[in-house]
Amino acid sequence: MKKFAITIVFFMFCSISVNAQTIEPAKGYDTQIGNIVSMLNDLKRRVTNSVRNLTREETDFLLDENANRIGAMIYHLAATEKYYQLYTFENRGFNKDEREWEAALNLGENGRKQFQNKPIQYYLDIWNDVRKETLRLLKTKTDNWFVSKVRNSNMNNHWAWYHVMEHQANHMGQIRLIIKRIDN
Repeated sequence: MKKFAITIVFFMFCSISVNAQTIEPAKGYDTQIGNIVSMLNDLKRRVTNSVRNLTREETDFLLDENANRIGAMIYHLAATEKYYQLYTFENRGFNKDEREWEAALNLGENGRKQFQNKPIQYYLDIWNDVRKETLRLLKTKTDNWFVSKVRNSNMNNHWAWYHVMEHQANHMGQIRLIIKRIDN
């Protein structure tokens, strides 16, 4: 009987996992945009879950003198997303009044100095605000806009937002590596 119960629990867990691993368009969006919204939100949730309980010291940890802090990387993710908002919706980059976004976009030595001594929630709140605006703007567009070219560019809007998504996935890996090194 015990073996039977374990088998039932195993199959229930597998079916829950399979159902949870689907991509479906987010409600209120055209199909292709809704799919990328679902993927962006899944990545953001996974990054957030990885960092939400970090202390300030962990948020500011430097793996080595050429690395970036986790807080700075979260700000960098927000800055990248903000840049693509401007690029795809307004056909522009950052202007002179948006210099802090530029610093977060480029990071490096300047970012190592500038983005520290704040709790992880500070960076997550910035990213949350940017994401809220992304979702609002994407809701105003159709799949025809999504596959159309960004003005003065060889990319379409779909590729631009795919790039934001892949960028988040790459940094999620870096962040998780750094977290593992903090614990060692």
